[in-house]
Amino acid sequence: MSDTEVTETAAGPATAEKPEPYRVLARKYRPRSFDDLIGQEPMVRTLTNAFETGRIAQAWMLTGVRGVGKTTTARILARALNYETDDIHQPTIHMTGPGVHCQAIMEGRHVDVVEMDAASHTGIDDVREIIAQVRYRPVSARYKVYIIDEVHMLSNQAFNGLLKTLEEPPEHVKFVFATTEIRKVPITVLSRCQRFDLRRVESATLIQHLQKIAAAEKVSVEDDALRLIARAAEGSVRDSLSLTDQAIAHGAGTVTALAVRDMLGLADRVRIIDLFETLMAGDAAGALKELREQYASGADPAVVISELADFTHLVTTLRYVPEATNDAAVSPIEAERGLDLSKRLSIRTLGQIWQMLLKAGEELRATTAPRQAAEMALIRIAHAADLPSPDDLLRMLREGGAGKLPAAAAPGTSPQGGGNGAPEGSAAPRHAASGSPATGASPSADAATSPPRLVASAGGGARMDMRPRPQAQTSPQASPGEVTIAGIEALARLAEDRRDSLMRVSIRRYLRPVRFQPGRIEVGLAEGAPGTLLGDLTKRLHHWTGQRWVVTVSSAGGEPTLDERDAQKRASLIDDAAADPEVAAILASFPGAKITNVTLRSESQDEVDTAIAAPADDYIGDPDEFDDED
Repeated sequence: MSDTEVTETAAGPATAEKPEPYRVLARKYRPRSFDDLIGQEPMVRTLTNAFETGRIAQAWMLTGVRGVGKTTTARILARALNYETDDIHQPTIHMTGPGVHCQAIMEGRHVDVVEMDAASHTGIDDVREIIAQVRYRPVSARYKVYIIDEVHMLSNQAFNGLLKTLEEPPEHVKFVFATTEIRKVPITVLSRCQRFDLRRVESATLIQHLQKIAAAEKVSVEDDALRLIARAAEGSVRDSLSLTDQAIAHGAGTVTALAVRDMLGLADRVRIIDLFETLMAGDAAGALKELREQYASGADPAVVISELADFTHLVTTLRYVPEATNDAAVSPIEAERGLDLSKRLSIRTLGQIWQMLLKAGEELRATTAPRQAAEMALIRIAHAADLPSPDDLLRMLREGGAGKLPAAAAPGTSPQGGGNGAPEGSAAPRHAASGSPATGASPSADAATSPPRLVASAGGGARMDMRPRPQAQTSPQASPGEVTIAGIEALARLAEDRRDSLMRVSIRRYLRPVRFQPGRIEVGLAEGAPGTLLGDLTKRLHHWTGQRWVVTVSSAGGEPTLDERDAQKRASLIDDAAADPEVAAILASFPGAKITNVTLRSESQDEVDTAIAAPADDYIGDPDEFDDED
């Protein structure tokens, strides 16, 4: 063997090609044409028609959440504008093979396709550089394309400096903008662009795309694993590919649902459904046991609460849209058990559980002991699921007596469920009146015999509502043309009708009625009354009614003020409500409960209408001016 042959043989291994460095899936399978772009059919259809008819815009604005293909679409647009082969010499969407400029454009290194990150080039100087360059024709391509990513990061001066060039660019220049915060882009810029909103990719499309990539990579992937990845990606193709890449590495080439759960810190969905049913049965001990087992297996308590909220939303949605079970992100077991629970649980219960889970999520983000906070939340939810609603509580007390309260009920038989015999959303049962009022009985007498009713309050509790209607006073006879105020209630109503809230409060708080006559009012003053109250009231009465009034202080002292009357009535009605046998049974059943307010069944408004006879000429004064005459 000659020396030359030996040298060549020795040099052979040294000059052998090195293996290509590994590229992540998000880069390796990045779309290179509109045929590869998934989930954006409306935008592709519009651009295809525009290119085929020659109606190519001068600027495009691409917006959407992260990972849906904004920057990729911008590069594909630049490639389509500059696509050129031996047979094609015009812009086209149909790029069947690699063109002269395609490789350099898709790799971001073409001299005529300038990509700029607005997050690091925010100032007017960067825009001035673009304005100075657009006047020159492209070096080798057909168009000079400027791709500005995260364009919302530009300063106001930069946006203003770009407006004129953007409105009337040279015919060889095109702009493509991409942003995730479209609200931060000035309307003056948006009006000069064609806007495309890139949508989140549907779960079914995303799963199908991941299956193709897994087959190309010769990786075994479980369907449940892809479903978990698609749900975690939230419609982002890049996120789904990054998670798939991570899952392949985590599972050493095989992707299983268990491996994805461990990787993402997710709880087992089946165990989440079991925990949900345990809570709905009011089994706090079982719920705590299940949570601790999941925590021991590595589940994050905050994730468990979040998954419970997600499943609660699914069950509630299935109540109204059973077709949601066809969603590719919903597993068959979730669809089957969620649909069954949606038929057995009431919307009131589901809404209450949803609110409590949201509150628990906030607590877990603020606490340093997440497991304890999650356990306390589950105890509250189980306790609330076990409690009867106010409607059913009164019905059960009537039917079974005060000593028979319902035990913990399973889903569908819970007192708050839909199958409890009382229509969902129905009014609370009420006492029947002891007798019909006699003909000519006063409203106050009718109100006094009206029994209390239960009113639902926040947290599933109940309160008694027995507030009476105030008795209307009869107006004395007045001469024609005079305005007559029947009493202190009518005076307060007049101030309310004139939208003088300050005077209305003063009337109710400080005036003790003595005598009301046409043109004359005698009152006593409560402690703390302003010194100018009577003078201000006289002026306002003249302004409101158009006639002179005399308001004087009587030495008789007067009757209680309206606020004092209301306080006395409220205290009396609360005492009467507490003495009711059924109410007493409810209070005894819930230690620590108390009555905070009462409303009568027959009450339709807070105060009775007062009789104020208008004068013949119906003059009430100028609403825009105030008469300061004494």
